[in-house]
Amino acid sequence: MSLDEVRSAPHPVGHRAVYAVMAACSVLVVSLVAAVNLAIPKLAASALAPSPGQLLWIVDTYVLVFGCLLIPAGALGDRYGRKGALLTGLALVAAGALVSAAAPGTAVLIAGRAITGVGAALVMPATLSLMLEVTEPVGRPQAVAVWTAATGIAGVVGNVGGGLALQYLPWQGLFLAVAPLAAVLGLLAARFAPRGERRPAAPDPVGSALLVAGVGALLYGIIEGPSSGWASVRVIGGLLLSAALLALFTARSLRAERPLLDPRVFHVRRLRAGALGVGVAFFGLFSLFYVNAQYLQYAKGYSPLVAGCAIVPLAVGMMVASRHSIRLAARFGDGVVAAGLAGIVAGLVLMSFATASTPYVLYALCLVVLSLGMGLCVPVLSAAVMSSLPQDRAGLGSGLNGATREIGSALGVAVMGTSLSSHGSEVFSTAMSFGFRVVAGLVLAGSLVALAWWRGGGARKVPVG
Repeated sequence: MSLDEVRSAPHPVGHRAVYAVMAACSVLVVSLVAAVNLAIPKLAASALAPSPGQLLWIVDTYVLVFGCLLIPAGALGDRYGRKGALLTGLALVAAGALVSAAAPGTAVLIAGRAITGVGAALVMPATLSLMLEVTEPVGRPQAVAVWTAATGIAGVVGNVGGGLALQYLPWQGLFLAVAPLAAVLGLLAARFAPRGERRPAAPDPVGSALLVAGVGALLYGIIEGPSSGWASVRVIGGLLLSAALLALFTARSLRAERPLLDPRVFHVRRLRAGALGVGVAFFGLFSLFYVNAQYLQYAKGYSPLVAGCAIVPLAVGMMVASRHSIRLAARFGDGVVAAGLAGIVAGLVLMSFATASTPYVLYALCLVVLSLGMGLCVPVLSAAVMSSLPQDRAGLGSGLNGATREIGSALGVAVMGTSLSSHGSEVFSTAMSFGFRVVAGLVLAGSLVALAWWRGGGARKVPVG
């Protein structure tokens, strides 16, 4: 299906309930990434007394497990039923949140975040696959756009909801609020979600372990850099271990009968460009989420609630641009993706000039610039990934989309957090400026590669498995 067909695609109004519940489930699991960032000041001052590195792991463990298990979780949903995967995932999200809330120490809190991440990995691919299952083929790119918009806006929902909880409750209250929300969504999903077809897909536990360990070792090397020294044995060892594990993962995937992720799917340039572009975009967005709450509370003196609400302008551009991005791409072509990625870079660069005395209106305009970029490019990039795979591999497509997004998010948090840590006791806005410039440079480099692949890509599908 070409993008030109999308302009005449009818919106599947008969499936609004499914769309609404699936979007709400997506918002819940993605918002947990952003919401915990608002709790960093309270966590840092709590009896847990976490180190800067432990704070990064509290944020990143969830994202790491979430992102790396999305593809095997999608395969589980394809094989055993997507509705069952969704309901199991919501139960694990609630259980992990309760463990985090009751944590007597940092290690248990991180373990709870990992359990929640496993649940989120089951939820996320199931939501998109179930939406596509109730949508006619001509309307699927628009369904992807709705799902992508929900995941993008989830960051804002997490900030506002997290700010509201943290304004009146200790940090534990943030996690306690998640359990009833997951329970309610579980009841709604049980009522409205279609049962879905089961397809012959099999998860690869060894491949999953190699991917989680490989990305985890990479994050370890990045996070430990400022405290241990970039030339230290543990940092260099972590980075070398990451390279070795990811190489083993690739080698296994090339040999396996049903690999976790067949590297050959990346022979299609448009799929490769879409996956990299999504990862790069969320790398930039979640580096912002990590530093935004601290900037507004430490530098500007805002309360948690005001800090959470202050990021609402980020939703404006996403809501406006994502609603029309697929149609704009059908009309104007590759320039829409290029403009979106450029908007993300521009927003990050502009925010690098923010100080404690910067008027909030100017800061909000920077947020809008970045959000317009996100809204323009991410739905188109995500649709390219999905359209490059056959429909019976929808779980793999949504898992790949989600994995690149969450791994990009985890790396963005790690790089921004490491940039802040490397500036030690300097004025926070100075450290933040350095971090934004580092992130902007990396986003620019990744965007240029993605655009080169995008413009040279075709529209053919690849058979998988």
